[in-house]
Amino acid sequence: MTVTSCVEPAAERAARTWRVRVADPTNEPEWDKKISEFPEATPFHSSAWCRVLKSTYGFRPCYVAMEGDEKLCGVLPLMEADNRPKGRRGISLPFTDECSALFNEPLLVDQLIESATAEGMRRQWNYLECRGTRNGSAGRRPSLLFHGHSVDLEAGEKELFKRFDNAAQRAIRKATRSGLTIEITTSLEGVRSFFGLHCKTRRKHGAPPQSFAFFENIYREILKPGRGFVAVASLGARPVSAAIFFYFGKRAIYKFGASDERFQHLRGNNLVMWEAIRWLANRGFSKLDLGRTSIGNEGLRRFKLSVGASESLVEYWKYDFRESEFVEDRDQASGWHTPLLSLLPVFVLRGVGKLMYRHLA
Repeated sequence: MTVTSCVEPAAERAARTWRVRVADPTNEPEWDKKISEFPEATPFHSSAWCRVLKSTYGFRPCYVAMEGDEKLCGVLPLMEADNRPKGRRGISLPFTDECSALFNEPLLVDQLIESATAEGMRRQWNYLECRGTRNGSAGRRPSLLFHGHSVDLEAGEKELFKRFDNAAQRAIRKATRSGLTIEITTSLEGVRSFFGLHCKTRRKHGAPPQSFAFFENIYREILKPGRGFVAVASLGARPVSAAIFFYFGKRAIYKFGASDERFQHLRGNNLVMWEAIRWLANRGFSKLDLGRTSIGNEGLRRFKLSVGASESLVEYWKYDFRESEFVEDRDQASGWHTPLLSLLPVFVLRGVGKLMYRHLA
């Protein structure tokens, strides 16, 4: 399949075509090198994240790649999920806060979406779901909106701390005085420490935890090869707060956070975030993305703003093949099930998560 540009002025337009193909990054050794040419590339565009999703849940990679002059000039990451009750659909990407298309010319984004839609029709998808503002275009309404936050890491350690609000600065000092210690680790033991806290946090919020196999794959594909780390705050030998960060190129992502509510007064979450920001800034990273926040989640929004983050909107897009149009969607962060799940023991929730998560992508 080829696509010809028709946007350039006629006097300057060359006989230029792009070849569009469906790619699986797990089978392409040069994938990460190719996407590193795009300044907007994140860990979610990498082959490592693709392998995590593929090996954990059996999703099928079908990344729409556009090439010209033997060079990748645009890509829309997509995974095919086939599960109940939503049926077969293409998602960019499952369990991913934001994964916008990458392109070196603005005109390519619509052509990437059109190619993805054509692929979805061929595969008989019910929906195409794109998660990221750069997937949009004029006249197309997003299906969902979230807050997005990011921290500019290039200012230096002292300036970064000054950008924290007064309450966050006091919390960090309190955490230090309370005797909390921080470990930055890529070990499986660090992942186990995080997972124990993750299960408690998910229960508090009335949601099942993802399986430990998911985090084992994150360890194998991302942490162990040096593409991320776990930051763990402990009181003596007891982990009280932890977070998992990924990075690719000069960009980092805060992917998961968890804590033990019994020790919330020690402000471990604040210390974990500050020490991770210091670690990244001192190693030359330029930006830390803090992930999406539901519009109604003011507590999480305030926490992210308190660390000096800038705020933006993250737009999601959902195309319904049965209706042949883009449609609105609903944020499913909470619902009728939330109070019920918060009452279940952790070991029961772990079983629920193991059975259900593939269907919650």
